[in-house]
Amino acid sequence: MHHVAIMKKSWGLVSKILSGEKTIESRWYKNKSAPWGKIQTGDTVWFKNSGEPVTVRAIVSKVLTFEGLTQGKVRTLLEEYGGQDGLTKPDIPHYFELFQDKKYCLLIFLEKTEKVAPFAVAKKGFGAMAAWLTLQDIKTIKVQ
Repeated sequence: MHHVAIMKKSWGLVSKILSGEKTIESRWYKNKSAPWGKIQTGDTVWFKNSGEPVTVRAIVSKVLTFEGLTQGKVRTLLEEYGGQDGLTKPDIPHYFELFQDKKYCLLIFLEKTEKVAPFAVAKKGFGAMAAWLTLQDIKTIKVQ
């Protein structure tokens, strides 16, 4: 499977993925949503900042899922995996505030990360607010 992760540009995470500072992509939810149950080891994730083309590709080496999160578990996950998720110690309180009420977390471990020639994707059919797209092949939404 292929996935497109649409990132918040102001967080600067795409460049951290490319530099190797960020080797985990985390997704936090109140309700299970994509890519929950759809992503697995060996899948390809294409990364793009919102409003920009895809510029980075990585392979999924492992996926961890967590359900029924409490504030304590959210804090523990941030402390344990935050560094690999591109966060510094001073970032953790800010992200705890953002995620403290989430009930689900996906940790997607990345490997073989590389820069790709930029290309646009057509999100039609996924919803204007979709932050994650899951599809059989990136070619089906790649704008030529």
